[in-house]
Amino acid sequence: MASLCSTNSSFVVSFTCCLAVISMLCSSSFARQQLLRFQHPPKTVDGSLSFLVLGDWGRRGEFNQSLVAFQMGRIGEKLDIDFVVSTGDNFYDNGLKSEHDHAFEESFTQIYTAKSLQKQWYSVLGNHDYRGNAEAQLSRHLRNIDSRWLCLRSFIVDADLGEIFFVDTTPFVNAYFSNEEGHTYDWRGIPSRKAYIANLIKDLELALRDSYAKWKIVIGHHAIRSIGHHGDTQELVDKLLPVLRANNVDFYMNGHDHCLEHISDTNRTCGSPIQFLTSGAGSKAWRGDLKELNREGLEFFYDGQGFMSVQLTQTEAEIAFYDVFGNILHKWTTTKLLYQSL
Repeated sequence: MASLCSTNSSFVVSFTCCLAVISMLCSSSFARQQLLRFQHPPKTVDGSLSFLVLGDWGRRGEFNQSLVAFQMGRIGEKLDIDFVVSTGDNFYDNGLKSEHDHAFEESFTQIYTAKSLQKQWYSVLGNHDYRGNAEAQLSRHLRNIDSRWLCLRSFIVDADLGEIFFVDTTPFVNAYFSNEEGHTYDWRGIPSRKAYIANLIKDLELALRDSYAKWKIVIGHHAIRSIGHHGDTQELVDKLLPVLRANNVDFYMNGHDHCLEHISDTNRTCGSPIQFLTSGAGSKAWRGDLKELNREGLEFFYDGQGFMSVQLTQTEAEIAFYDVFGNILHKWTTTKLLYQSL
């Protein structure tokens, strides 16, 4: 188990002890996805937690990426964030070529320069990342370049009152294996797709079941529910959603669709409905096409650039979506009783 802090210097020391473990788990010879767990203790006495969520961003500052980054810095300072979550498609168009690809610095280090963003970044891979050298983004070498970077296929961040479960969703999607889109993908870390998905679902289910966190959050690149360009991801609806519902997950956060979106689960048979939150508007957006089907539970949709903030306390969660100018487009709050997680 690793212990993470919100400052870079402390993180470098604590992270060193588990580099060998990470290297082993990321090796292509391992089909089973053990969910490595990181501790990220809250910085405040009351245990409150705040972070930003961004997806689909890495374009060397273009398509308003730099403007979104500027507003993230401003909001991050205002909220005194603990860390940043990336929902994937970290580098366009085809991921990184290698761990020495200058796109890492040109799209990450040199863009997110605000003081408030010099915190840990927890990232998952998106489908565009798999089109390049997916192993490169998992590389230790990138941490030597920028110690904020932590990208694994699937893992858990334990932030005391909230546990965040990062899930590698790209291997779930059938189209990426049938060559329907004409792209090639880096499947070196997934020698058996069937076993990979089965083990990942099993490990996630066990981790969620054993969690006593006040708030359970699952992060993936692909949407479970969306009215945007890509729409619902049926493979996740079939395989992942039942696990989330059965284990009282509060939020599922994703990118993939280049928009900001909030949909409330209409299935209320298992306690409070899951909130589906899309933050995939880190750079190129404005696709202009919407899905006419399955708009049940839609609370908010914005087809432009921006990002999302999350603030958690023992009794309250507040979600806010911001545009490229830092304006709040949509805010949603929910509460929990203190005894609910006991």
